[in-house]
Amino acid sequence: MERAAQLERLRRESFDVLVVGGGATGAGTALDAVSRGLKTALLERDDFSAGTSSRSTKLIHGGVRYLEGAVKRLDRTQFNLVRDALGERATLLRLAPHLAHPLPILTPLYSWFQIPYMLTGLKLYDALAGRANLRGSRFVSRKEALRRFPMLKKEGLRGGVLYYDGQFDDARMNVALALTAAEEGAAVANHVEVTGLLKEVGRVRGAAVRDTLTGESWDVRAKTVVNATGPFSDAIRKLDDEAAPQMLTASSGVHVVLDGRFSPPDTGLLIPQTDDGRVLFLLPWLGYTLFGTTDNPARIEANPEVSDADIDYLLSHLDKYFDVPATRGDVLATWSGLRPLVSNPKAADTARLSRDHVINTSMSGLVTIAGGKWTTYRKMALDTVDEAMRVGGLQAGASRTETLPLVGAAGFRPDGAARLTREFGLEADVAEYLNRAYGDQAGKIAELSKTYPERLVPGHPHLGAEVIYSATHEGACTVTDFLARRTRLAFLDQGAALGALPKVIALLAETLAWDEARRQEEQAYTETYLRGRTRETPVTVGADSAGWDATLQGH
Repeated sequence: MERAAQLERLRRESFDVLVVGGGATGAGTALDAVSRGLKTALLERDDFSAGTSSRSTKLIHGGVRYLEGAVKRLDRTQFNLVRDALGERATLLRLAPHLAHPLPILTPLYSWFQIPYMLTGLKLYDALAGRANLRGSRFVSRKEALRRFPMLKKEGLRGGVLYYDGQFDDARMNVALALTAAEEGAAVANHVEVTGLLKEVGRVRGAAVRDTLTGESWDVRAKTVVNATGPFSDAIRKLDDEAAPQMLTASSGVHVVLDGRFSPPDTGLLIPQTDDGRVLFLLPWLGYTLFGTTDNPARIEANPEVSDADIDYLLSHLDKYFDVPATRGDVLATWSGLRPLVSNPKAADTARLSRDHVINTSMSGLVTIAGGKWTTYRKMALDTVDEAMRVGGLQAGASRTETLPLVGAAGFRPDGAARLTREFGLEADVAEYLNRAYGDQAGKIAELSKTYPERLVPGHPHLGAEVIYSATHEGACTVTDFLARRTRLAFLDQGAALGALPKVIALLAETLAWDEARRQEEQAYTETYLRGRTRETPVTVGADSAGWDATLQGH
């Protein structure tokens, strides 16, 4: 996906559907629209998955807690959300098997009375999934619970309940959605922001946009505009109508990343209710341990910060449930994501907040999709395109996304790492990583590794070849595009990401023809971005950039 060619299309063409927002919902909506035959454009003011869609708990799930709430309150909306999400869970695992996989999750139980309650609830969870269920939940003995999680507090442990959900790499899945939309024919561009909406005879007919990297501005015309900007949906709605009532509030979900020794590699852990009513997950993820999450009211902002109080809260609860407590020194990375809670402005009771999605169409025809969750992005997209077609008077076929593999999926083989090692001489950890992150595209990075074979930082599988590939094939335009979303290094080990910074800058500068001013700007911004997210004193960066530049002279 060459960005210059995508921008040229946005300048000279008009579209049936213009989707604003490149998170999971926006990219999914663009893919649904273009795969039906609609001429489609997708704009993202930052990078694909730069916001909430890269900061999830990494679970593709129906929502065990939502099901409990649905049953207790006889809430049909939440019940339907769980049912739909369980169906979509199986679909996502099928559409992107290189990025998603089933994960057993253990709930430890310290009271005999908890066992029938939890087991009954999880059996209902299985039943709702029907044929799409991954595997049946079951009671496990104290002995098996400790075998799976040896670090659990042993005192009073009665056993546990084991159930299955899906796990995925959220940012790479989001990028795959955008790339698949582009392959299907959509004009797709990141780092392009909407500065205003175009109207003709009182109807929205496109947007005024600006390339945030160059400052260039122009108009993009479309028959229908979809607002899929997540927590920022109300800001776009107010470009349409300054008096538009607020739809969204947000809560923050904070996660910390620990070394892999804090979790087994093949089982997650769910604490369904802490003393203050929150849910905690401890999950293996990409060789590390992901622990979260808090749930606090939050203001809507682009890069929500992680407070010391949230980190202390999580670490204190780790100490409550485990015999191997963690300290601040064990925290390798942190992040906070905004969870959208949405009310329907057209409903009689707009005080009720829901995690289900809401589609709102303004008097001028702006279609806003808000709320929902990662797992149900595809259904949200389908519903949104149906509404956009109605509003714009568009004709198209039925949705195809239930059976349309994402980029990297069609030829993916779980044992593909062996071929990469055999054909390209890659080390085992690098081959396994490339196979899982890129699927059937991994061979392209492996081929580039003949020219750019060096690792970006010791102890991590990321290669210089990935930087080149991300800039030429995946739309990466900045250092954080690469470190945070094309790879997940910034989300796993922020100190290591700082260590890789000079090499990444040198490679992107070579590929994208950056001048010295741009290089300095990227270094300053990325250091601030990463240091704001790490809890330890970062390593010194920049010292070896000259040496790395020297290695590029012959490439």
